[in-house]
Amino acid sequence: MCRLLAYIGPEIPLESLLLEPENSLINQSLDPELHPLLHLAGWGFGAWSEHLLKPAEPFLYHRPMAAFYDDNAKSIIPSLQGSTLLAHIRAAGYDSSSVLADENCHPFSFNGTMWTIAQNGALPNWRILQRALLPHCTDRFLKQMKGTTDTEFLYVLLLSLLKGDRDEDVKKGFEDMLKVIREAMEELDLFALTKLKIALVSQDRIIGVNYGCDETGNSTPNGDWRELRKSGHGTADYARSMLLEPMYALTGKNFEDYANSYDIDVTPPEQATSAIFASEPLTEEGDDWLDIKFNEMVALNREGDSISQTVYELDV
Repeated sequence: MCRLLAYIGPEIPLESLLLEPENSLINQSLDPELHPLLHLAGWGFGAWSEHLLKPAEPFLYHRPMAAFYDDNAKSIIPSLQGSTLLAHIRAAGYDSSSVLADENCHPFSFNGTMWTIAQNGALPNWRILQRALLPHCTDRFLKQMKGTTDTEFLYVLLLSLLKGDRDEDVKKGFEDMLKVIREAMEELDLFALTKLKIALVSQDRIIGVNYGCDETGNSTPNGDWRELRKSGHGTADYARSMLLEPMYALTGKNFEDYANSYDIDVTPPEQATSAIFASEPLTEEGDDWLDIKFNEMVALNREGDSISQTVYELDV
C-alpha cells in the first residue's frame, strides 16, 4: 500500500521528516501492509524552501526503487530544509504492467500550475476509461504527461477541471472529477472499487482528499472500516475497508523540538504553526490526529506563522 506525507510549517531539516523518526516514511517502506502482495516501486518528494534559488518552485526528487535502498537519500536529504513537503512511497503489484521508472514516481508536478500531487489509491481500468475522460482533459496538461500511472492521469484530469485555486474551487474540482469518472464507468460498463486518497500540495498549502466509489459506483458506501478489515486480505470486505479508511491530519507547534519522532506540541489549528497530513497516524498518541473521513476534504493553509484548517464534506 502506498504511503504519503505532507508538511507545512517553519523551515526545518528535511531529514527530521524523512529520515530521523523511527517510523519515518523511508522506514515504513520496510514493512508495507500488503507485503508480499505488493512490492516497492519507487519513492520521491517535493520540497519548498526560501533557501532554494527558485523558492516558489518545488525541489523534486524521484527514484524508482525501494527508499531504503536509495544510496542518495542519506547524502541529499541532510543538505535540505523546507517549509512545505510532499513525500510518497509507491507500491505496485507484481505485474509486468507495473513500470518502474522515475516518470512513474510521485509526486507529480507540471508547469502552469501551483499544485503537486501524490496518491494512495487507484483508478482501475483507467487506460480504457480514457476513451470517455479525454474530452475533459486540456492539451497543455496532457502534453506534460510522461509516465504510465493512473495518478498522473488523474492529475491531468483534475487540473483540467479546476476553475481556480481557492479551497472552494479545489473542492468543486474534486467533486467534478469523481462525477465524470463515474459517468465514464457507466458509459463503458467498467464500474470498479475506486480509492482516491490524494494529497494536493503547493507552497504553504495542503489539500487532503479521501473519497471514491465502490464496485457498483456508489460514492457513499456504508461500513465500519475497522470491522471490515478483520475479514483479511483478498476479501471484498477488506477492499472496502481500504476504501473507507480515514486519512489523518495533525496540527501543533515546536515540531523541531522533538528529535527522532513526529511528536509535536498538539494545539488547535488556530494556535498551531505546523501541520502534517498523512496516510496514517505517525505518533503514539493517535487520538491527537484528526480523522479525514471518507468523502471529506481538509484544507490546511499557512499564512505567516499561523495555520488554518477547514474540513469540507464532499458533495458526491
